[in-house]
Amino acid sequence: MMPETTIVVPCFNEAARLQPDAFREFVKKSPSCEFLFVDDGSQDETRLILECLEQSNGNRFQVLRLEQNQGKAEAVRQGLIRAIQGPAAYVGFWDADLATPLDAIPEFLDVFEERPDLQAVVGSRVKLLGRKIDRTAFRHYAGRVFATFASLVLGIPIYDTQCGAKLFRADAALQEVVSKRFLTTWIFDVELIARYGRAVKEVSLEDMIYELPLRRWTDVAGSKLKPKDFCKAVLELNRVRRIYPSPTRGRAKRSKH
Repeated sequence: MMPETTIVVPCFNEAARLQPDAFREFVKKSPSCEFLFVDDGSQDETRLILECLEQSNGNRFQVLRLEQNQGKAEAVRQGLIRAIQGPAAYVGFWDADLATPLDAIPEFLDVFEERPDLQAVVGSRVKLLGRKIDRTAFRHYAGRVFATFASLVLGIPIYDTQCGAKLFRADAALQEVVSKRFLTTWIFDVELIARYGRAVKEVSLEDMIYELPLRRWTDVAGSKLKPKDFCKAVLELNRVRRIYPSPTRGRAKRSKH
């Protein structure tokens, strides 16, 4: 039996990519997992699809409606704030296109059960033998460059900050992390991790966050990510670096004196 878990699914004009049947089948096998869909001011048939899901099983499917588009970062934050208020031991967010299959959720929870010291388990798209990670060449190489910069900013050797599958312990630390609106939009995942460094000062980021290599990940057509967004992400990384100084960089600087 899975522990009570709430997964936030941010949705903005996702009617063509949502897979309602996949969610229905998953909750049949995992009745202790519920989904909170955040309709971020969609202008297509997304709201209708979500309403049908909610009506089919209100105990496992809920919808948080944002009247105006707020962006993924705020949609995820609002969803996590709502999710923390429930009985779930773990909450997280998952991309609506299910690039990461739902059957990976139990693997994330297994890590938490084995490691009670962790605050977060994040998916990592590592292309290894025996695993099916289907990414375009651009997204793969741009991701490697971005991850290198993100590692320097955070002060930890993280491989993949941007995978849209993340799970967190629903506790006071997460409540503090999402208490204020993110200052970034494209790389709020990096800012979220940096905020953990402030919320849990007695433990290093490297010890509280676990990267789980995914068995499968598919680059679903229709992604809103464009090549020019990579440049915006790099600029936002610099903003994170200035606002959330890495404790690792600070220690290295002091050790020179």
